[in-house]
Amino acid sequence: MRENKSSLVEIGSHTDAQGGDDFNQRLSERRAKSVVEYLISKEIDKTRLIAVGYGESKLLNDSNNGSNCSNSQHAQNRRTEFKVF
Repeated sequence: MRENKSSLVEIGSHTDAQGGDDFNQRLSERRAKSVVEYLISKEIDKTRLIAVGYGESKLLNDSNNGSNCSNSQHAQNRRTEFKVF
């Protein structure tokens, strides 16, 4: 980001399906904002960063509400992704 000054980056955070939908949405938003704050502390211009919380809306597997899944399956869904524009 320091070399390409025109790029924008979306920081998208996700949760697993454990817990309530509203809680997970707020949690993912806080996680994304935390990453943005870290990047700002490393002198990345905040106008180039977009924080998005996806909650449990984009699971990578079938570990949805009420399913019998392992901890490792749930862990796959707890992530933060960077999309560069």
